[in-house]
Amino acid sequence: MMLNLIDKIGDWNPQLLRELKGRLKFFNVAIAFATSLLLQLVVFLYQLREFPGDRYSLTATYCNLRQVYQQQQNRLYQQSNQSIIDEFNNFLSNNFCPQNEINWQLWWRDHWEYIFLSFTVIFGFTLLVAGTYLLINDLAKEETRGTLNFIRLSPQSETSILTGKLLGVPSLIYLAVLVAVPLHLWAGLSAQIAFSYILSYYAILIASCIFFYSAALLFGLVSRWFSGFQPWLGSGAVFLFLLITFQITSSDHSGTSYNSTAWLRLFAPWDVTNYLFANLFHLNKGSNLKNLQFFYLPLGRGFVSVVGFHLLNFGLCSYGILQALKRCFRNPQASIISKKQSYLLVAFCQLITWGFALQNGNNNNTWDEQVAGNFVLLVVYNLVLILSLIAVLSPHRQDVQDWARYRHQGVSNYKSVWQDLIWSEKSPALVAIAINLTIAAIPWLVWLVLTSVVDANNGRTEIVNEIDRFKVLLTIALSISLMMIYATIAQLILLLKTPKRFFWAIGTLGTVMFLPPMILEFIGISSWKYSTVWMFTTFPWTAVEYAGVTTVFMALLADLSVLALLNFQLIRQVRLAGESATKALLAGR
Repeated sequence: MMLNLIDKIGDWNPQLLRELKGRLKFFNVAIAFATSLLLQLVVFLYQLREFPGDRYSLTATYCNLRQVYQQQQNRLYQQSNQSIIDEFNNFLSNNFCPQNEINWQLWWRDHWEYIFLSFTVIFGFTLLVAGTYLLINDLAKEETRGTLNFIRLSPQSETSILTGKLLGVPSLIYLAVLVAVPLHLWAGLSAQIAFSYILSYYAILIASCIFFYSAALLFGLVSRWFSGFQPWLGSGAVFLFLLITFQITSSDHSGTSYNSTAWLRLFAPWDVTNYLFANLFHLNKGSNLKNLQFFYLPLGRGFVSVVGFHLLNFGLCSYGILQALKRCFRNPQASIISKKQSYLLVAFCQLITWGFALQNGNNNNTWDEQVAGNFVLLVVYNLVLILSLIAVLSPHRQDVQDWARYRHQGVSNYKSVWQDLIWSEKSPALVAIAINLTIAAIPWLVWLVLTSVVDANNGRTEIVNEIDRFKVLLTIALSISLMMIYATIAQLILLLKTPKRFFWAIGTLGTVMFLPPMILEFIGISSWKYSTVWMFTTFPWTAVEYAGVTTVFMALLADLSVLALLNFQLIRQVRLAGESATKALLAGR
């Protein structure tokens, strides 16, 4: 029977069979079983440390006489007679709750609940951190041994190979968790937790494993330069993320759900776990997810909407990572995403971040106040997103050279140069970055338009008058021009013949973007005092309030002039790169 099962696994997914054969050895399986059983025993015995014995206090939680003695104690404290209070406390210390007055049913229910919640947290950390480490470490070993290239040449599809990796590499972790699942399930049912809630937790945990494991595989494929440090870096980042979100959820910051950081917290299982099991962090206020909104839609009102939105978020993000994995697996030199996919990614990120930014908080904030409260977060999200796309989409010298040299021979799939610049992966990324910046700017423009409509309909003084509105529009254009300048600089550096061009581009952009603001702050040139100077930095928004319309307009003209000069140089470099070797030799280059 076992041989038939193995044959079926091999027929369905040969890569999975390869992974299982290498890991499910008798000694490894025995260690996984023993570790899981030992952990279950430790958790069970640890929860028995407060077992109500013969010396159980009369005022302890599970004593049925607790309320009577506490009321008597409160009355004595109100009388302020110290001698009587001391005598009563002495009586409590020398007398204990009778065994027949202990609420054993409630004690066992809480005991099983503690066990259930303990394993709930242990499962999350173990699966996500240990599984991430194993997957990245496996890819690093395959790369070192050279066997990863043989797998790439396999006739199996990318989906089949990656599924085999996801299911096979952490198989011992799965085994250890599965051995503990019966106790976890029994403890949850004994604690009178709804079976549907327990199944929902398992679904969320499986979805989060798929997301983090897919991200781990992608990280392992694109970060080969870290060598042996890859597993520790990837799993350490996951552990730090889980730990921070765990602390945030346990400390119950009630305002966190009312801004766009709520999306980041959806990737950790703690918020939804606290929503399903209210006693996870012993918080009296309940979960923040009860007040969660998305474009004012009350997602947190119902159990189905909360769990469904989490699963939808994990599903969409995992699908996006899977597409990136398919691109990078067969061709390690390919970019993570294509230009077409980048447009969808930016649109998706704008939809999600703005959806969580527009929520009615505890104070029923207005439209403008909600955007103002999320302003810094939205700017930072977009800044990180666009810089990442610049790094991913900008092609290197050889790709640009091939595109410029052979495009006119009909090698390209597109008829015009503009179509090439928009869709082709080997063409310079300036037009694609401009399109992505436009997509990112659309919500801000919609906000400006709708703000005036809302203000007019409410019949109150406009928060943003016409002059300020024009200034904001100019500042948006200024930010776009700055990002285009950075994208052009990065593309110019990637066209050089020097080695390590990618690291040179990162270093140059980092210096250009962050060194000037740091120097200005260090020497005391603040944005409110010298707004004109700050208009030419990466953060012009900090000086908009103190700058005039003319200042912003002149800064925009200066940036556009610099952008034009850089693009003229870029066009010249692309043409030179596209020349044939014979033509370059005859021209003396």
